[in-house]
Amino acid sequence: MKSKWLGARALDALTWAVVALMLAPIIWLLWSSLHLPAELALDGEPSEGLRWRNYVDLWLQVDFFNYFANSLLVCGAATLVSTAFAACAAYALARFRFRGEKAVSMSITATQVVPGMLFFLPLYMLYRHIGDEWGVAMLDTRHGLVFLYVALFTPASIWIMRGFFVSVPRELEEAAILDGCSRLGAFVRVVLPLCAPGLIATATFVFLLAWDELFFAWVLTSSPEVQTIPVGIRLFINQFQHRVDLMMAAGAVATLPVLVVFFAGQRYFIKGLAAGAVKG
Repeated sequence: MKSKWLGARALDALTWAVVALMLAPIIWLLWSSLHLPAELALDGEPSEGLRWRNYVDLWLQVDFFNYFANSLLVCGAATLVSTAFAACAAYALARFRFRGEKAVSMSITATQVVPGMLFFLPLYMLYRHIGDEWGVAMLDTRHGLVFLYVALFTPASIWIMRGFFVSVPRELEEAAILDGCSRLGAFVRVVLPLCAPGLIATATFVFLLAWDELFFAWVLTSSPEVQTIPVGIRLFINQFQHRVDLMMAAGAVATLPVLVVFFAGQRYFIKGLAAGAVKG
């Protein structure tokens, strides 16, 4: 009994140590955002109190609202479209048997083992071709980023949703069809409400990945009117390198929506990942 008690306490101590290690950068971020740059130096003198003015300067001296609004618009649109596509595709894979089903499943899985960076050159050439031949601008546009994020994050979202659809008994749909619903009506009125946790988990998954994405947002956009928060913070390094406090404040503000979304959908997010991993 004593050895088990010691083992449990050691595991608790290790857990808290890992939590403290993960929270340390966030605490430093918040602390640095409330102090002057000179105070962050080794020989800096402490101030009389916290400098909340840094957050005011962030919105006044830097066009941070534009980056923030772009991120909300792009990530929100990508989340809605990707979740809708994933729900439809996952339902088809979970309920129907058709020729090429295994090939489709393997293709979706294969996209997850290829580094996204390898898609850059073909994607850039495709965007240039669409702009030159069809007259539809894709480079340096919000809808270009939305299209990219939907393509990148939908495959993994399909597998998250598929686990939920498999867990819904077919008899419920059959009963709805017997009562007069079409297949689409049964899907919308019966299956989707039962799979609401899966929808929330998928939307959370897509939003978190899209919000933090930097590489494609950096190389596919060039004007501040369409650039997102990760790009804006990256530009701060060159434009405001002497204002470390503003960069830290920007990082804190950028982290806030991510924390809100994650904690709001945490229970469904973890449940969705587990369902997508263990359901047949």
